[in-house]
Amino acid sequence: MAGIDALHKFFFPQPTSIFVKAMSFISFVSLANGGFLEFKGKHARYSKFLTISQTNSTPRKQIVIPSKLGMLMLYTPALLSGVASFLIFSDQGLRFFLLRLALTIHVLKRVLEVLFVHKYGNGGIALEDAILITLSYALSTVTMIYAQHLSSKFPGPSTDLKYAGVVLFLLGIGGNFYHHYVLATLRGKGEKEYKIPRGGLFSRVVCPHYLFEVLAFVGVACIAQTLYSLSFTTGTALYLLGRSYGTRQWYLSKFEDFPKNVKAMIP
Repeated sequence: MAGIDALHKFFFPQPTSIFVKAMSFISFVSLANGGFLEFKGKHARYSKFLTISQTNSTPRKQIVIPSKLGMLMLYTPALLSGVASFLIFSDQGLRFFLLRLALTIHVLKRVLEVLFVHKYGNGGIALEDAILITLSYALSTVTMIYAQHLSSKFPGPSTDLKYAGVVLFLLGIGGNFYHHYVLATLRGKGEKEYKIPRGGLFSRVVCPHYLFEVLAFVGVACIAQTLYSLSFTTGTALYLLGRSYGTRQWYLSKFEDFPKNVKAMIP
């Protein structure tokens, strides 16, 4: 009973929706499993890991699409879902507005980075993986918004974290954008090869952009204060931990002068 009371202090009650309950389980398990596979060297096939996955896998026909097109494919449905939520749902209070706004800003930032910031190498993204990741982004966005919509009929948690969540979200997307920009400036015009990242927190961790992405989703979870947002954010953190570990191993194998004191994601 004490544990339930403590849970209600920070989170809305779980809606009775079977869809939301199922997605809470599916999101956490699939993301955590993805992180475990990344840790074991079975990487999602995009960016620098596309070639590794092709080398390590059994020969089979694989459709690869260009990185820029693939990344736009990943984020656009989630962006459209966020925009559509402002047209579909009526006003349900400040928290609901802030959640929809944060999710929409997050994926809009991603789309703008794909179009105007990122510089792409010779890799691509496997179509099969692109479809799965696109579904993950879109479904998680829809479920986050729908769970918040259902939770609006309940009294809010006694500890209100939405304003702290806004601050964490802004710090997260700001730090994420800055380190994406640093990565983009590593390559000169026409250059395709990977280089050891320098600047910002790259002197401490190999994936500071992942660290700040997790911080942004912690902010989203604090704005929402739903159990689904907690499930998704925890799963995302585990996936990015695995991905950053794999990234560190990749840099160590490719660059003899890569500094050994640089961690994966957490300084």
